[in-house]
Amino acid sequence: MAVTVQNRVTSGTFSLDGGTWDVDNNVWIVGDEQECVIIDAPHDARAIIEQVQGRKVLAILLTHAHNDHIGAVREVADAVQAPIYLHPEDLVLWEQVYPDTTPDKYLSDGDVFTVAGAELRAIHTPGHSPGSTCFLLEEQDTVFTGDTLFNGGPGATGRSYSDYPTILASIRERLLTLPAHTVVRTGHGDNTTIGAERETLAPLKQD
Repeated sequence: MAVTVQNRVTSGTFSLDGGTWDVDNNVWIVGDEQECVIIDAPHDARAIIEQVQGRKVLAILLTHAHNDHIGAVREVADAVQAPIYLHPEDLVLWEQVYPDTTPDKYLSDGDVFTVAGAELRAIHTPGHSPGSTCFLLEEQDTVFTGDTLFNGGPGATGRSYSDYPTILASIRERLLTLPAHTVVRTGHGDNTTIGAERETLAPLKQD
């Protein structure tokens, strides 16, 4: 069976810099009937575990370490017996949620994860956070962008550990170079395409 992509939306809060906001987060499950990987683990461990449906989970890949993307990851990882991967530059955010533990493994730019005969490639895209990482599933012409690129433009950069020129450079140099038809599956909200976001970002200045 070919690799498929499933979506589960979970709801909760995002907290940083003394503020808290209600958010809906996308969880992405990539795999087949036997095995899968999970991209992000927000809010509701039970919902994520149910979506896995007893498959072998090879890895939990985190796009970044804001609490609304990792809040359920330890519970999910323990339940499905899978390693947690995070880029080390986001440890400063991870430690706000899990001060007494560390991720199981660290992501590097270019890392490749094989699932259901397909490859997911890590693309380091700092800006929304220092360690923000996207995952390209080339076989499905799909990229999972976390909070780096949304339907409508870049992710937020108004809080600690984020930077607007950096996120624009990441998007333009690492994501907009992908084929225009590539589907962008985001951390929040609806899908978009690389072609649509090229048009969105065209008028934006670098600084």
